Amino acid sequence: MAEKKTTKKAAAPKAEEPKKATVKKAAAPKKAAIAVNAENAGFKAGDVYQALAAAGKALTVKEIAKAAKISEEETLLGLGWLFKEGKLATADEKITLA
Repeated sequence: MAEKKTTKKAAAPKAEEPKKATVKKAAAPKKAAIAVNAENAGFKAGDVYQALAAAGKALTVKEIAKAAKISEEETLLGLGWLFKEGKLATADEKITLA
């Protein structure tokens, strides 16, 4: 039997592909840190109280935040203060002054 010779062909150099444009995702905006201390909580409680008093009706957390022009996190901080003081009442996921 005759042996077959196998030869390997040299790989042809590949043509360089054009570089693809890379798209960077925009970084999520950083939220401002909330200083959790008695003074700040008291100020946020005042903002929340004023917003509820001006509305004269029960509001959701989102509505209170919008009316007081503060973030929802700051609203919750103020609400906690007011709940502790017994100044708030809740009904059907809405909050009103007690």
